[in-house]
Amino acid sequence: MADAARHHRIEVMGTVVTVDLFGDGLDDRTAEGLVEAAAASLRGDDAVFSTWRPDSPISRLRRGEVTLGETPPEVAEVLDLCARVRDMTGGWFDPWALPGGVDPTGLVKGWAAERALAALEHPAVRAAMVNAAGDIASRGDLDGDPLTVGVVDPRDRTRLIAVVALRGALATSGDYERPDQLIDPHDAAPRSRYLSASVAGPDLAIADALATALCVGGDEVLEIVAGSGDYSAFVVDRDLTARVTSGFPLVR
Repeated sequence: MADAARHHRIEVMGTVVTVDLFGDGLDDRTAEGLVEAAAASLRGDDAVFSTWRPDSPISRLRRGEVTLGETPPEVAEVLDLCARVRDMTGGWFDPWALPGGVDPTGLVKGWAAERALAALEHPAVRAAMVNAAGDIASRGDLDGDPLTVGVVDPRDRTRLIAVVALRGALATSGDYERPDQLIDPHDAAPRSRYLSASVAGPDLAIADALATALCVGGDEVLEIVAGSGDYSAFVVDRDLTARVTSGFPLVR
């Protein structure tokens, strides 16, 4: 028997996060409780890391009102991950080089989605997916078949440019929705060398940051991702040429 699907929408972190649950034995009450737990996790993380909230710990840290040791332990955890990706990408992802003080936004959405996915653990859940505005954390499969998602065509949002099998995380970055949103940490100038960049791998926080670094760093970062062993990439150049690294779970 095919697993029943349940789809939910959560408005949080300044965007819409969707939660999909799959499982035959999953009743409405259990599903709603799991989704609320995921929503509470996302809201809690937003309260800590929102740079739009002047009273958030990350905002206070950016203004120098508190030290790192005076913030919740999640802040140090996220900044440690940021430092890891900064080193991995040769500085193409660097939250400390952005205007206004340290800004982990390019990683924290994926990190928060992974935590929300963990809140969906239940014996009746065969597979689950948390989609935070295109950054997707997933686990499980449907009778051995992976969940699949589409990557939209950056020049025509009504069509797909690729279909991808989910084997963990998938993050997509680009400036096709909000031009000039991606900042090159080397000169603080808006820059995106690709129309879009998608990264697949085991952890959405890392994939999220790598997708951001790919857009601003271009082919230099593409080589880093290709040689990482754990992560792979699908990029769309400015002329709409699509390129893929070895291991990327492209279906079509």
